[in-house]
Amino acid sequence: MGTFNTSLGGGFILVGFSDWPALELIFFIHILIFYSITLFGNTAIIALSRTDLRLHTPMYFFLSHLSFLDLCFTTSTVPQLLINLHGQDRTISYGGCVAQLFIFLALGSTESVLLVVMAFDRYVAVCRPLHYTTIMHPVLCQALAIASWVGGFLNSLIQTGLMMAMPLCGHRLNHFFCEMPVFLKLACQDTGGTEAKMFVARVVIVAVPAMLILGSYAQIARAVLKVKSVAARRKAAGTCGSHLLVVSLFYGSATYTYLQPKDSYSESKGKFVALFYTIITPMFNPLIYTLRNKDMKGALWKVLGRAAATG
Repeated sequence: MGTFNTSLGGGFILVGFSDWPALELIFFIHILIFYSITLFGNTAIIALSRTDLRLHTPMYFFLSHLSFLDLCFTTSTVPQLLINLHGQDRTISYGGCVAQLFIFLALGSTESVLLVVMAFDRYVAVCRPLHYTTIMHPVLCQALAIASWVGGFLNSLIQTGLMMAMPLCGHRLNHFFCEMPVFLKLACQDTGGTEAKMFVARVVIVAVPAMLILGSYAQIARAVLKVKSVAARRKAAGTCGSHLLVVSLFYGSATYTYLQPKDSYSESKGKFVALFYTIITPMFNPLIYTLRNKDMKGALWKVLGRAAATG
């Protein structure tokens, strides 16, 4: 376990946005609104995917897992941030910090793997449409979902274990939650070997999935270009467009945070980038999938119509 040179009994101070006290109330109000939208939107997608028979397909099965991940992912950091913005106590225990780090990394890693699974689902739907129901069998879908969760938590266990073995000095984390790049800044001595192992783990969970997704969409693009029907091309583009937009938002911010050298990482910029992928992206995901998806919009309007009729 890591050793600490700290007067807080092994705890930490989360600096958050205390350097901009005039903005803390503005941050609090906006983040609370965004968090509420995230909770409502992702819960709605899960409910619609479960209750509407038209959405009982592999695509929406994986989408409901993504929505549940986003609910947990944003909840692992936002309540702590809201407390810090509203109150004066910005401390977090060592155990609480490690738990938050482990959960955050596990959920983020799981989402990275799940997005690859969703890309594979879209590849089969576009490139192998006649064999789609045979390939994307419910048993395979369950296995892929389980593999995403197991792979994500295993990656987090490895990285968190490596971090706990590092000697850390100080108790001031210039962030609003316990994130890996900020911990690396507190290393007391040369930890090049440990950091190299952690970087390999991050490449495996970020860069490799991103390349697999790009490869699958390259195949999808080739298949779409061969289709002569304009209507069929639009349908294929609409089917994959939402997922590709979500992938761009997720991997763009993850690459900036986790695939740059420790010495190049800016804590101030990192906090604002973290706001993007912990709050903005989970809020946008349900909006992207509902506004760009005919089936999801149809299910939503059906539920709203029933509510209006009973009201």
